[in-house]
Amino acid sequence: MNQSIINTKLLPFNATAFHNGEFVELSEKDVAGKWSVFFFYPADFTFVCPTELGDMADHYAELQKMGVEVYSVSTDTHFTHKAWHDVSDTIKKIQYPMIGDPTGAITRNFGVMIEAEGLALRGTFVINPEGEIKIAEVHDLGIGRSAVELLRKIKAAQYVAEHDGEVCPAAWQPGADTLAPSLDLVGKI
Repeated sequence: MNQSIINTKLLPFNATAFHNGEFVELSEKDVAGKWSVFFFYPADFTFVCPTELGDMADHYAELQKMGVEVYSVSTDTHFTHKAWHDVSDTIKKIQYPMIGDPTGAITRNFGVMIEAEGLALRGTFVINPEGEIKIAEVHDLGIGRSAVELLRKIKAAQYVAEHDGEVCPAAWQPGADTLAPSLDLVGKI
């Protein structure tokens, strides 16, 4: 039986990313102390991937206001990320770091490597400032993700982190009622 990745710590990594026209070195130390999203996708120059990355780019400013950094990751190199950025209007919108993981080390750390193909599944992982994975979602390759759904989940994770003893019910939105689990609630929801 596989152990859940939820509440485990981000494993150490070193990688090169394409970010705002430059190549930058990143490690787990760069992620520490803030909320972050690791957004895995199979490959550059494909079909569903640019729609997801563009959707994330369209919501990046809101994520930044929430104190969240986004790191897209594929098993392509940082050079390939730059080449894709240079030729695709959708990818040109991206302002978050695009991590190259050609060895697959980061992809394997998160358990989303398709070994036979050397590609990542569509995995989304939200990490809190303490370096703990709080949200893990993995999709098959043909199923695209939604940044709006991710935003709601991050808002819920941040709310729970800031309000000890409260939990967010299904489809919770900021400002809606939360729950405080207790004996009094058992069987009344």
